[in-house]
Amino acid sequence: MSPNPFYRPRRLRTTQAMRDLVAETTLAPTDFIYPMFVAEGLDAPREITSMPGQYQHTIDSLIARVEEAATAGVRCVDLFGVPLTKDAQGSGAFDPDGILNQGLNALRSRFGNDIVIMADTCLDEFTDHGHCGVLITDGPRAGTVDNDATLELYQKEAVSQAAAGAHVVSPSGMMDGQVAAIRQALDENGYEDVAIMAYSAKYASAFYGPFREAVDSSLSGDRKTYQQDPRNFKESLKEVALDIDEGADMVMVKPGLPYLDVLAAVADEVDVPVACYQVSGEYSMIKAAALNGWIDEDRIVTESLTAIKRAGADMILTYFAPEAVAALGR
Repeated sequence: MSPNPFYRPRRLRTTQAMRDLVAETTLAPTDFIYPMFVAEGLDAPREITSMPGQYQHTIDSLIARVEEAATAGVRCVDLFGVPLTKDAQGSGAFDPDGILNQGLNALRSRFGNDIVIMADTCLDEFTDHGHCGVLITDGPRAGTVDNDATLELYQKEAVSQAAAGAHVVSPSGMMDGQVAAIRQALDENGYEDVAIMAYSAKYASAFYGPFREAVDSSLSGDRKTYQQDPRNFKESLKEVALDIDEGADMVMVKPGLPYLDVLAAVADEVDVPVACYQVSGEYSMIKAAALNGWIDEDRIVTESLTAIKRAGADMILTYFAPEAVAALGR
């Protein structure tokens, strides 16, 4: 072998400035969406024990934290509500005075259009059984989610969220036809400009574990009859195509790192923005290892988010959003 190779790839790795110059994937603050929780009945923010550094917020602490995040450069938040009382219909989800709509209204009143305000459009935080829709009560399918009855409630929820000030509604329940139903309801009620970010390829994943604490979930059992089987790949492309046909403005793959193959395929297939959700379990594993001194948190966070963007995400939902923006500046 020649001692002087004609081409040396290491020439483009010699300095940080050189590496930045030729980088193929670059993170920016505008890539991040910050998922947040607003809870009813609190007089101070309450830390989520399985997600160190994340909180169930009061209205006041929510506004303060969004102020901090926006100052750091985060331009989008996705809000989840945690009510005190629940029922079989999840009626708190579409109550104009429900905690989620209160949070949305407070954010829109404070920030106007300076940030993008997204709302989680699902019933699971609000139902006493913890499922993403209403349950069939009789017959051989008793205990399973009634898809079409749930769509009517999603319509009411989306309209209430738009009225409260959401720029984007994000149906996450994986009901068949949910995007079309929501688009119709929004348009009929004068909210043509409210966008839909569809949780199109959402898997029945064990990586959601800490999220259950974050929203005080009442779920017993699982959601395998409506969320996707982790063993399936082609099914995701079909789900995404259906949501786009129904009017989705953006689509999502969830979770993140374990499903980069799905994310890459979706990004190659579609002509709408693609989101990816780095979920609670991914966050908590990184945090736990960092708190034990086993990893460099900043580097792991940046590397994991870069991997998600490199696979094709146009935007990333991550609980690390403010920290990730800060790390970019270091």
